[in-house]
Amino acid sequence: MLIAILLGFGVLLGMGAIVIDVGFIYQERAELQNGADAGALAVARGCATGASTCLVNKANYYANHNAKDGVSTVDKVCGFDGDGVLSSCPAPTGKITDCPAKPSSGTKYVDVHTSTQTAGGDTLLPPSFARALAGNASYEGSRVLACARAAWGPPKSATTIAFTISWCEWSQATADGSAFGPTPPATPPLSVHRVLKLHTTSGTGCPSGPSGSDGPGEFGWVDESDSDCSVLINNNTYSSDTGASAGNDCKTALASVYASRKAVYLPIYNKVTGTGTGGTYTLAGFAGFVVTGYWLPGASQKDWLTNKNECKGSEKCIAGYFVEGLMPSTGPIGGTDLGLHIVQLTG
Repeated sequence: MLIAILLGFGVLLGMGAIVIDVGFIYQERAELQNGADAGALAVARGCATGASTCLVNKANYYANHNAKDGVSTVDKVCGFDGDGVLSSCPAPTGKITDCPAKPSSGTKYVDVHTSTQTAGGDTLLPPSFARALAGNASYEGSRVLACARAAWGPPKSATTIAFTISWCEWSQATADGSAFGPTPPATPPLSVHRVLKLHTTSGTGCPSGPSGSDGPGEFGWVDESDSDCSVLINNNTYSSDTGASAGNDCKTALASVYASRKAVYLPIYNKVTGTGTGGTYTLAGFAGFVVTGYWLPGASQKDWLTNKNECKGSEKCIAGYFVEGLMPSTGPIGGTDLGLHIVQLTG
């Protein structure tokens, strides 16, 4: 009986040692995965804004700061950024700790591979108890691996402010997407400044837009999905609101973005069907716009860029300039590129 008890105790002790070491491995992998996730997102955000900010060494900072001991190894940062900064990724190994197969050609993404590094510089996670088991003296520990992928591109859906601009007007204002203002707080040149008029085609050069599809007007109000002057667009169409006056919530929203000089996100349309409140816009994409002034019934602000009142007589206008940049979105990537991108973890 005593022998059986001692044998049983030895088995339990061995199992406990293994469980403890496996627990340490899982904890290490969770830290490495968090670091890879954070590193991939950081690199992707930089690459999404241009080659000069596409910095692979950002991954090291986030990988280390997500490790309990403050250190880890970033084995490889690779992917496709469109500017030739990122090196091409090798074929996946198929292991659970590796990233998935390469995405479709042209997809912009980054993979960050991380692995164990201890404070002493070792690349193996040392065993706590398992080496003490009989016959296990040569066990030196485990090298734990993780990988994360982040992708970026124009969104297919987004929540925007509740006014919209025609594709024709966006194209003219940005020289077909080649001329944008700098992101705030930098001051833009006057060459990118634009005055958008409500429900009019006077002097726009866009009486009917591409292929005769645009409705009249440089900008128009959109039916709100909530009471904060926002609209969620996720099915490629959205409804019009023909009123000239902004609601109180939109007046508040305009005053806020005017004062902050931060970009707002606009839906850009390339087709409109129906009339009045039954009108429906077809989404072309999403654009960033910095409001520099506005002149609407019951709400107006002098243009802070030109220091002028740009609207004349009974005209209703919003002035500003288009910008590129990142926007928050939980929707899918894959829309038309009008200057705004989103970044998401995809593997």
